[in-house]
Amino acid sequence: MKKKVVLAYSGGLDTSIILKWLIEEGYEVIAYCCDVGQQEDFEAAKAKALKVGASKVYVEDRKREFVTDFIYPAFSANAVYEGRYLLGTSLARPVIAKGQMEVAIKEGADFVSHGATGKGNDQVRFELAYYALKPDIQVLAPWKMPAFLNRFRGRSDMLNYADQYGIPVTATRKKPYSEDENLLHISHEAGILEDPAVICAEDVYSRTTPAEKAPDQADLITLSFKHGIPVKLVAGDKTYTDPLELFVALNQLGAKHGIGRLDMVENRYVGIKSRGVYETPGGTILLNAHRDIEGITMDREVMRIRDIISLKVADLIYNGLWFSPEMTFAMHAIKESQKNIEGDVTVKLYKGVAYPVARTSRLSLYNPKLSSMDEEGGFNQVHSEGFIRINAIRLKADYAVRQAAGEKK
Repeated sequence: MKKKVVLAYSGGLDTSIILKWLIEEGYEVIAYCCDVGQQEDFEAAKAKALKVGASKVYVEDRKREFVTDFIYPAFSANAVYEGRYLLGTSLARPVIAKGQMEVAIKEGADFVSHGATGKGNDQVRFELAYYALKPDIQVLAPWKMPAFLNRFRGRSDMLNYADQYGIPVTATRKKPYSEDENLLHISHEAGILEDPAVICAEDVYSRTTPAEKAPDQADLITLSFKHGIPVKLVAGDKTYTDPLELFVALNQLGAKHGIGRLDMVENRYVGIKSRGVYETPGGTILLNAHRDIEGITMDREVMRIRDIISLKVADLIYNGLWFSPEMTFAMHAIKESQKNIEGDVTVKLYKGVAYPVARTSRLSLYNPKLSSMDEEGGFNQVHSEGFIRINAIRLKADYAVRQAAGEKK
């Protein structure tokens, strides 16, 4: 009997070549297509996989799971990698790996495979997820296998192989860069974008309107939160409460106003710097609104500790450690921090910016009387003198030590 392998299959050049090559190597290949919101003709991808030689093709819609179990929890943690990247690709990989492993168990497959290269982050994300979910699984990663690397030394070898076996790759030939798309974002990298000094051409962007061409009329939306999770969106005369529909609507609104573009050089987990151009419209609105509602509902010291945990959560997601004990621990802390994060945020969407302009909560910690410059409100300003004197004690001591040491300020 041939050994079974479940391949994470996108229908693109790399995974189509890998599918055929694994068959040549004597494996029975089951293709796994996971719908996480990419604009893909899944029926065409399925037909293509079967034509190339897959024994079976699974096509699963996991968009709702992606939103409720991955995107919303990550955004409740304000997880942002290196202060900028909203983790669009990183969050999708554990969803795909989870579905792929469920198919492997169902089919009795001893092997799983993916098309990620040996230079990138995705190899780490897929494989750490595989081993966390099924420690005895065996991974076939062609881009790290000498037999595959000797056969395919470059893109031209892959295209020639595709021509040899009649594997259509027209869509791949059109774009001289690489893209990854899902419900949270679309990324553009490699190829013509590898020079960070070159300005990204407008035709690279595919999800968002240029800010210059965005509507001159702003949209005001209201996003409601419960335990740090969005539960309602009111936009014009439309109201959304279904988690998936809500996020899709945020994407549409953000794209319309040119919100969520990012061009950055980041540090990959494997130690290589890379340039990525990202479009994350709905996620950008969500992040700004969530941070804003925390401003009136989260205790100051809890927020400072949470901010430290947020940095760790972002690193864990980016580095492929969603299914890890430290991630479980961190997300328990995040969940505790979000128990009172409830209320409504009004956000102005205009020319590439999602700008919170008003917020309200029944659990607000904001006391207008204490904050007012026009009334005492129970705050005796005289007491501030002692507060400042106490905080100045160590500064005075430091000054004395520096003077004794002969240091000039």
